[in-house]
Amino acid sequence: MISLSKPAIGDAEREAVMRVLDSGMLAQGPEVAAFETEFSTAVDGRSCVAVNSGTSALHVALAALGIGPGDEVIVPSFTFAATANSVCVVGADPVFADIDPTNFCLSPSAVEAAVTDRTRAIMPVHLYGHPAYMTAISEIATAHNLLVIEDAAQAHLATWDGRPVGAWGDAAAFSFYPTKNMMSGEGGMIAVIDAEVERTCRLLRNQGMERRYANEIVGYNLRMTDLHAAIGRAQFSQLCDWTVARQQNAAFLSEHLRGVTTPAVDERATHVFHQYTVRVAGGHRDEFASALEARGVGCGVYYPTPVHRLPSFAAEFDLPETERAAAECLSLPVHPALTQSELEAIVGAVNEVAERG
Repeated sequence: MISLSKPAIGDAEREAVMRVLDSGMLAQGPEVAAFETEFSTAVDGRSCVAVNSGTSALHVALAALGIGPGDEVIVPSFTFAATANSVCVVGADPVFADIDPTNFCLSPSAVEAAVTDRTRAIMPVHLYGHPAYMTAISEIATAHNLLVIEDAAQAHLATWDGRPVGAWGDAAAFSFYPTKNMMSGEGGMIAVIDAEVERTCRLLRNQGMERRYANEIVGYNLRMTDLHAAIGRAQFSQLCDWTVARQQNAAFLSEHLRGVTTPAVDERATHVFHQYTVRVAGGHRDEFASALEARGVGCGVYYPTPVHRLPSFAAEFDLPETERAAAECLSLPVHPALTQSELEAIVGAVNEVAERG
């Protein structure tokens, strides 16, 4: 079976773990601080605050920006539930807007239509590694005096109009879960531009204190450990090469696949292909996926149930493009460990299944 994803774990990661174990300092410490400094180079030098997951990064960012009960945050429904969950955790209400059918990110016109007098923020998701329409979203936010929190969990090193994701909004959240383009075992990073927001993030992640027993606010225990940060640092040093490999693999697939709609890349975007996601039309996506797996090609369906229709939300929204994407999207292997023979096998399997209808 050709795996859909494959975390890269090599000598650099093993040496990083042993370095921390030998140091005897396992909790948040110098490795975390170094990881924050190094990762800031990926977001135009913005301040970075490491936490224990991408979901925690969203949660802390929202809380540090003062979003809470009575506020609305515009989010997509075609994404992982953590995006909307983080809004609910701070007591605000997620308002679901539809997506653009070409890249699966928030549609600016749908965002504009969703703004009310309760709207405090927009949370675009850079889905599958393709950046959202950040120019238009930023203009909407400015016009309505709204905050922007980027969910960049899947988009390390992606750019829009020459600017990296994570460097557009008031805050951004990245994930280092094992299936992401880079990982730390588990972890997340918040990128912010305002010094006071950064300090509040640091307080919130650590029980509300900078100095031990000097608690300034009510906070959480959402720290990243030095073990995870050391792995993250090792991975970050290889991220550029891995990203190029993903892009090359995606280019090969797009050139040779037949019978499916391959990913579109906006001319203003740098797509980093966290997932290589095609559309299978005609209501046969699930059968198509089963046929590929029978031929040894792993694939995945992200996300078969839009968030607004999950039992945890069960909200009424008219989102036709979201519903269509949920029924048609299928992700194929694109990770940097793929060999040329595996890429050819993926193409062969997809084209064979498509030709057979």
